[in-house]
Amino acid sequence: MSTVGGCRYRQAIPPGRRGGRLDTDTNGGLRRGFLPQGPRGYAPLRQPTGQQVMVDTVSAGPTTLLLFGTHTNAALLLMAHPHLRRNVERVYVLGGGVRVTGNLFTAYGANPFAEFNVFGDPFAAYQVLHSGVPVTLVPLDATNTIPVTEEYFAEFGRRWQTTPEARYCFQSLDQVLRRHRRPAPGLHGSTGYYMWDSFAAGVAFSSMRNGDANGANDFAELEYMNITVITSNKPYGVHDGSNPFFDGRATPKFGLKVGGVHSGHVQTGIRDSFCLVPGSNAGRCQDGYTKEVTGSEGVRVHVATSAKPNTVYNSAFDREFSKNFLEVLNLAKQAGRFNISTQFPYYREVLYKPDFINVSRGKPVIFDMDMSPGDFVSLIYLLKAPREVIDVKGVLVNGNGWANIASIDIVYDILHMMGRDDIPVGLGNTTAMGNPTLGCNNVYAIPLGSGGFIDSDTLYGLARLLPRSPRRYTPESTDDPEHRQPLAFEVWQSVRRQLCPGDKITLLTSGPLTNLANISLSDRDASSVIERIYVVGGLIKDGGHEKGNVFTVPSNRYAEFNMFLDPLAAKTVLESNLNITLIPLPAQRKAASFESVLEALEQTQQTPESKFVRQLFALLKELQSKEKLYHHVDIFLGEVLGAVYMVQ
Repeated sequence: MSTVGGCRYRQAIPPGRRGGRLDTDTNGGLRRGFLPQGPRGYAPLRQPTGQQVMVDTVSAGPTTLLLFGTHTNAALLLMAHPHLRRNVERVYVLGGGVRVTGNLFTAYGANPFAEFNVFGDPFAAYQVLHSGVPVTLVPLDATNTIPVTEEYFAEFGRRWQTTPEARYCFQSLDQVLRRHRRPAPGLHGSTGYYMWDSFAAGVAFSSMRNGDANGANDFAELEYMNITVITSNKPYGVHDGSNPFFDGRATPKFGLKVGGVHSGHVQTGIRDSFCLVPGSNAGRCQDGYTKEVTGSEGVRVHVATSAKPNTVYNSAFDREFSKNFLEVLNLAKQAGRFNISTQFPYYREVLYKPDFINVSRGKPVIFDMDMSPGDFVSLIYLLKAPREVIDVKGVLVNGNGWANIASIDIVYDILHMMGRDDIPVGLGNTTAMGNPTLGCNNVYAIPLGSGGFIDSDTLYGLARLLPRSPRRYTPESTDDPEHRQPLAFEVWQSVRRQLCPGDKITLLTSGPLTNLANISLSDRDASSVIERIYVVGGLIKDGGHEKGNVFTVPSNRYAEFNMFLDPLAAKTVLESNLNITLIPLPAQRKAASFESVLEALEQTQQTPESKFVRQLFALLKELQSKEKLYHHVDIFLGEVLGAVYMVQ
């Protein structure tokens, strides 16, 4: 995550919709609807690490680094392999703000100086700038001068979409502007969006082509400045529990100097009380500030200060790079080969819905899931159950469990594979009940890498084997507010309205109880239409030596993940007057045998879904036997017991 670990800085990025990580992870739903399916994909334990790719590349000879996000990877490379610094010719950095205010809009009240990329890991940025490697910085000072204007966007749409990559860039920009159009102060015709990363790429390319040393850049004005990155706040050497490099350590991390520039207060969150200034909307913390300084405290950095104007008078492009960007995207040379529709010309987006005429339908069921591997198997099982026994009416997902909320697209693919494109999917919360939208909360307990989010979000690399559903996450749009991803509570309301007289809903929850708690609090009459809730989770102690499964928090011996990830929601639901059947951890463990399940799957009739489930469980079993990072994956097999028990 960063050189300090945890989500200290990442929490400043909104996790959900409306411009947060959900919209970025899905590119507003465009990625799956446009990009082709390549033969390469993530595979557990086979995916090279960022560090290994960088070491191999830089070791092979002179290399240029382009850093368009946090600097963690590059900092670790330069710190762990100092002998490779001589092979790094120059580092081009998109980030920082030198003579302008920062853009940390979620935390401006605590830190008005930082820019997102540098704030994501200030210590790493410091290490890169102070590494002795030549650095060219493209900060907000320059990118603020190259906005995407309405005129430019219109010209892009009219004439500049002759290649797949140009069309993809235009459609990406279009869906962003549909969500976020807001004029920038003082800029006539501005959309409020800027050419951040693309402009930095242009500056880097021009410098590499013309030679950075002579300063001849086609797209930006540059000058040398003496700069450092602020990593902690004065007074230095005061241990207040905020600094992960010093506090609680016998010796400072990375061998840092006691009382040095890294030893002060480190911003702990977006509402850090140390950073707040009473009566002011702007805070005093400077973590991540690329500050212009004098003397040995700083280093000499080549800094872009503004975008060069277009040399052609009366052009639709007011900046030289704006024109070049579209020209390059539309070059026939090295153009993209295809998009999804030209790669598979016979592919059609068709919705498959069952015909329920003259079919007896069973009890209405809503499945609430956090999209762990076990939850996807449970969903397949529920869809295979006889319809005269259960009738799956809706699926609710949340983003404070074992997968990022963008994994909702895998739910759509499963439903599409099973011919159930009629079932609505509701988007739940991304944070635990009672917690702010921005923060670390209890979800920090889920691993980010192997055995955690990277595997759940890709279904251990197997999600690409699923058919691509025409349905996918669709963000809110100012142009079409009705055409968007429905929320969990809206799906609940829709299912409730469709109930026949006398019908009641059965719910199965296999994840944090956030969605269910919010439904019970928002719909005071919900209990009147809920027949029973089956809750997969919790640990019931029977006097034995049963322990919980939150293995990443050794100090908590008795919690079970689904309860731990939102304790307040669990308390709200379990203390309600609802009829609840609990499928706790001890029962799940008795069913968690990969050998038995795989043997049974081999003896059954083979269907596409049974082959998929068998492949998933066989992979989990193999990973568990090979690598300690996967020691816990049998908990996902145990989760399936909830669906089996409810149906039986």
